[in-house]
Amino acid sequence: MYDVVVIGSGPAGYVAAIRGAQLGLKVVCIEQSCDSKGSAKLGGTCLNVGCIPSKALLDSSHRYSNAMNHFDDHGIELNPPKLNLSKMMDRKNKIVAQLTAGVSGLFKANNVTLVTGKAKVLSATKVEVISDKKTEIIETQNVVIASGSSPVNISVSPIDQKSIVDSTGALELESVPKKIGIIGAGVIGLELGSVWARLGSEVTILEALEEFLPMADRRIAKDVYKELKRQGLNINLGCKVTSTKSNTKNVVVSYEDKNGASDLTVEKLIVAAGREPNTDDIFDDNSGLTLDEDGFIQVNDLCETSVKNIWAIGDVVRGPMLAHKASEEGIMVVERIAGKHAEMDYGLVASVIYTYPEVAWVGKNEVELSEADIDFKTGSFPFAANGRALASGESTGFVKVIADKKTDTILGIHAFGPSAADIIQQGIVAMEFGASAEDLGLTIYSHPIVSEALHEAALAVNNQAIHMRNRKK
Repeated sequence: MYDVVVIGSGPAGYVAAIRGAQLGLKVVCIEQSCDSKGSAKLGGTCLNVGCIPSKALLDSSHRYSNAMNHFDDHGIELNPPKLNLSKMMDRKNKIVAQLTAGVSGLFKANNVTLVTGKAKVLSATKVEVISDKKTEIIETQNVVIASGSSPVNISVSPIDQKSIVDSTGALELESVPKKIGIIGAGVIGLELGSVWARLGSEVTILEALEEFLPMADRRIAKDVYKELKRQGLNINLGCKVTSTKSNTKNVVVSYEDKNGASDLTVEKLIVAAGREPNTDDIFDDNSGLTLDEDGFIQVNDLCETSVKNIWAIGDVVRGPMLAHKASEEGIMVVERIAGKHAEMDYGLVASVIYTYPEVAWVGKNEVELSEADIDFKTGSFPFAANGRALASGESTGFVKVIADKKTDTILGIHAFGPSAADIIQQGIVAMEFGASAEDLGLTIYSHPIVSEALHEAALAVNNQAIHMRNRKK
C-alpha cells in the first residue's frame, strides 16, 4: 500500500513524487515512456523533447548566428564559421541525458519507487499498470495524475516525422533544410522557427489568428513581430491551411488568407498548432472522474478532482501548459496530502518565449486591466538606454511596469529584450510580497546590469526615471 501513486514523471509528476517522499510519504511513480533499452524515460516532454532540448538548440543556434553576423562588431575577425549540426545535436542529447539521469538519481536518493508501464486509474485506491511483462494493481491512498500533453495533429497536415514533423521531430532534423514551413506562430512555432532560421533555413510561418501573440502586451507583440521579421522569419497571419501534399523531396502547403488561395513549397513542414492533454484511457469510466469539452480533467484551484483523493496536475488540467506551473501544482498537492496548508497564486505564473531577444511577462496587461475597469499607470524603459545592454550589443526591446493608479501596487511586468525571463522573475518576487512600483524604485540595483531597466521602468511609473526623459506631469 502506497500513500501516493503519481502517474507520469514530467515536471509535474517527478517533482510531486520527490516532494512527497521528502514529506515522509510512501510514493510510487509510474512512467509509460521507455528508451531503447526498456528503461523509463524520466522528465516528460519538457526534459526529453521540449523545454531543455529546444533551449539547447536555441543557445547553440544563437551562438552560431552571432559568429556569422555579429562577431565583427566586437572586433573579432575570423573565417566564416562552419556549422557541424551533428555535433550540435550531440550536445543537446548529452544535456538531456545528464538531466534525466539526475531525476533518476533523485528518485533513488528519496526512495521513490519507479514502475514502468501504462497506468489507468480504477478508483481512488487502485491503479492498474500494464507493461510488456505483466499487469498489476497498485493500491494507494491517493492518486496524482500528471500524464502531460502531446502535440496536436491536425487532419490537413498529418505528421509522418519525415517531411511533416511535430515539435519532437523538429528537434531531430539531420540537416538544415533550405526552406521550412511552420503551422502556428505560438511559443513553439516561434522558438523552432528561430532555431532553424539562425542555422540558415528560409522560414515561413502560417498562423490562423489575425493577431500576433494576442496574449502578450500589445506594444511588445508589435515589436517582437517586427524584430523576428527582421531576423528572417516570414510570419503570415490569418492563414487557414487547407491541405498538404508531400513526397520525398518537398511539401506543398495550400492555404487561404485575405488575398485568396496560395501554395507554399518547403522541404520540411513543422506542425506547431498547440498541445492537447494526455487523458485518453487514463482512467476507468467508473472512476467518477470527468473531463471538460477540451479533454482536460476537471479540478478546482487546489487540483482536486471530482473524486476525493484523486488529484490532477500539469498539462492535463486548466491553465497554461508550463513546466513551472506544473511543478508548483505538484508540490502544492503532495503538501496538502501530507496535511500541510498549501496554495498557489496562479496570477504569478510567468510566460516566457525564448526567442532572441526573449519575451516574458507576468500579471495583467493593459487590455485586461481596461476590460476589468481597473485604473492603472505604466512606466517603461528601453534597453537602448541601458549601459550593460549596449556594451553587450543587445539593446533591442524594453521593460514595462504596470501599477495600480491609486495604491501603486504592481499589477503586471512585461519585457522584451536581453534576459527578459530573469528580469520578470525578479518582478515576481516583488509582486509575491505585494510590492509597489515605489518599492522597486527604492531598491538598489548593481551597475551595470540589464536588470536596471526594470528599476528605471518602476521609477518611470511615477515619473522618476533617471536615465530617460519622463512624461510631462
